[in-house]
Amino acid sequence: MKATVNPEILNKRLAVLIMGLLLISLEGAFSQAPNANSSDQAEQRITTLSKDKWRWMADKKVDSLAALFDEKAMFVHMGGSWGKNRELDVIKSGEIWYKKAEVYNVTVNIIGNTAIVLNDIDLLAVVGANEVTNPFMVTEVYIMENGKWKMGSLTFSRLLRPVKMK
Repeated sequence: MKATVNPEILNKRLAVLIMGLLLISLEGAFSQAPNANSSDQAEQRITTLSKDKWRWMADKKVDSLAALFDEKAMFVHMGGSWGKNRELDVIKSGEIWYKKAEVYNVTVNIIGNTAIVLNDIDLLAVVGANEVTNPFMVTEVYIMENGKWKMGSLTFSRLLRPVKMK
């Protein structure tokens, strides 16, 4: 005995299957939109925070920086590495005065609750009594804690390119 399939029932089932697949794909598209928007907002917030940090460093605003730097933050310079309190002391005393950072490019990568920022800069600084300008790639690492971004690391890597700053 041969089973027969009613073409009308087959067409209805096919239509239901196609509609279901369309709904699933639309749901996926809409559920990704807020995440992409949220990621864009986080990247913009980090970019603004990094820019503010350069201004606070130039203006020696150690209170603002103290709130930004995590207690376990580490800072790597050409002359050594140290923690939060030493970095704040260096800025406050003027041992290093981050006079002006000319930022040419900023890249932000967010991985979970961590943001990695790369800044291609020329830094005009006063170190001791000497004014110096160096090209750096500065790596900043931020961690989201209790709804706030905190800096966990700041590393200056000197670049081989010539200084662009005029």
